[in-house]
Amino acid sequence: MGWRTVVITRRAKLDLQLGSLVVRNENVIKINIDEISVLLIECTAVSLTAALLAELTRKKVKVIFCDEKRLPSSELVPCYGSHDTSLKYKRQALWQTEMKERIWTEIIREKISQQALFLRHKGKKEARLLEQYLTEIAPGDSSNREGHAAKVYFNALFGVNYSRTQDNVLNAALNYGYSILLSAVAREIVALGYCTQLGLGHINQFNSFNFACDLMEPFRILIDRLVCSLELCEFDASVRHQLVNILNHEVIIGGNREYVGKAIRIYVKSVCDALEEGNPELLKFYRYEE
Repeated sequence: MGWRTVVITRRAKLDLQLGSLVVRNENVIKINIDEISVLLIECTAVSLTAALLAELTRKKVKVIFCDEKRLPSSELVPCYGSHDTSLKYKRQALWQTEMKERIWTEIIREKISQQALFLRHKGKKEARLLEQYLTEIAPGDSSNREGHAAKVYFNALFGVNYSRTQDNVLNAALNYGYSILLSAVAREIVALGYCTQLGLGHINQFNSFNFACDLMEPFRILIDRLVCSLELCEFDASVRHQLVNILNHEVIIGGNREYVGKAIRIYVKSVCDALEEGNPELLKFYRYEE
């Protein structure tokens, strides 16, 4: 799999030529598809050939399409990501409820722990409350500590009047960043041959990415950290490009320093392995260094 994130910001025609993505506008640019991890198409005045889409799918490149507001609206999802996808689907449907609850509990525990660490780094007293929530998490988070923690966390970061439902620059940036993470996580799930619809904690019948929504939770804080570091006046191209570049930031996972894109791959595989083997000790979470 590649490592580059390619962003198309203006009118262009994209096609395939000898294994390369060709971008045609005033100039002609060629990029080897083997080098591409994510192709983000921000402009709606972009045309693509079917041959290119087929090759991008075959090479497991995540393709994200944006709407007229330049917000991610859809993505290209392969029908098959692995040679044994049918077998993986069957096994996934049979994962034990108790084990799914245990894994989901650990994911939520890690998410709240990351939120508490960030609040402590910001000098927020609410970090202590989140640390208390960590001791109160019930199996499957039946007590909804995640929801309580989220309210405390966002209000501590952005003020008591802040709401995730507001239509403002701050939420636009957060939503954009979360969409990038969701797409990256979904890409790895599909590449391993598993189904994105069958979630652990997210079970919305209208959500095609329940499992990806589950697994991305601990990584959300990376977007929160970045957004908090920016002086947001408007949601412009500069902000979007910094958010896309989050996949090229570095974290620690498995004792090694890795790019976030690679860390997501390692983490997603560890979750699937833990569910397959019935062993939560196989989980590998990242660590962020200030």
